[in-house]
Amino acid sequence: MPATMKGPALFLAQFAGDAAPFNSFDGICGWAAGLGYKGVQIPTFDARLFDLDKAAGSQGYCDEVAGVAASHGLAITELSTHLQGQLVAVHPAYDEAFDAFAPVALRGKPQERQAWAVDQMMKAAQASRRLGLSGSVSFTGALAWPFLYPWPQRAPGLIETAFDELGRRWRPILDAYEEAGVDLCYEIHPGEDVFDGATFEMFLERVGNHPRCAINYDPSHFLLQQLDYLAFIDIYAERIRAFHVKDAEFNPSGRQGVYSGFQPWLNRAGRFRSLGDGQVDFKAIFSRLAAIGYDRWAVLEWECCLKHPEDGAREGAAFIADQIIRVTDKAFDDFAGAGSDDAQLRRMLGLS
Repeated sequence: MPATMKGPALFLAQFAGDAAPFNSFDGICGWAAGLGYKGVQIPTFDARLFDLDKAAGSQGYCDEVAGVAASHGLAITELSTHLQGQLVAVHPAYDEAFDAFAPVALRGKPQERQAWAVDQMMKAAQASRRLGLSGSVSFTGALAWPFLYPWPQRAPGLIETAFDELGRRWRPILDAYEEAGVDLCYEIHPGEDVFDGATFEMFLERVGNHPRCAINYDPSHFLLQQLDYLAFIDIYAERIRAFHVKDAEFNPSGRQGVYSGFQPWLNRAGRFRSLGDGQVDFKAIFSRLAAIGYDRWAVLEWECCLKHPEDGAREGAAFIADQIIRVTDKAFDDFAGAGSDDAQLRRMLGLS
């Protein structure tokens, strides 16, 4: 049934910093609330805002964090474990680059780094439960990504082996989320092995159609792939349990297409834009999500190669608020309706 989603909310990762008000959870919550946000999504990998280790084991700490948010009129929407999820599966080609996501002591130690990432995911399940959250957002990581383009020809079974291993690594994590009563919502994202609908289905099959395996819907990544992001909602409606509101634009030329020629973000044919400045049809998206009964949060993830983040955050709050559809509880033609009974229905059909 149609439902009214919650929002606007803000993913805090891109705004955390070393200067006030962005260097503490209390400060950044006050700033977000002042812009009109009603919820915040917390990056668990930023110690300035959140201590995941403490949250996993302390109900008192979680109550304190929730209380800080509530003091500003905010709810906590989800915990984000994007960086830790990335480290659950890393192809050796990316070992050095992704070492930056791990504690310094684990850099250059891929097996220990992976074990730490799995432990972090488990702790996020417990912290989410203590905070009373219904979902958490993350990445799957990637083993097959370097083989995205089929040249040289892929060895038979290569992709299947990669997804078998990806499923093996994530299944016990998903079981922990099931035990905690929390959905694990994967952001469908280039750079992850799960980057579109087909790959999500491959992954879902390998985790046994796990009930906690869900999707963090972000249309920006689909527009840059030239995927039908509205049809995606219809296909995967039952698995969409989180929503990043992020804009993008794709302007192919005689020099660039989807791959964008190794250019920096400013010069790419496909690039992320501040909310409302790109090409994503959010009116259609919010309508489609309302129609499938999505009633969780609409969370701004701000990324743009042009606009200042504080301007993007300010504009984004009003943009999302304007897009949220307060779903009607009655039909527009109820005024013309009339009661009926079984005998009348049979007469109208010529059956009596």
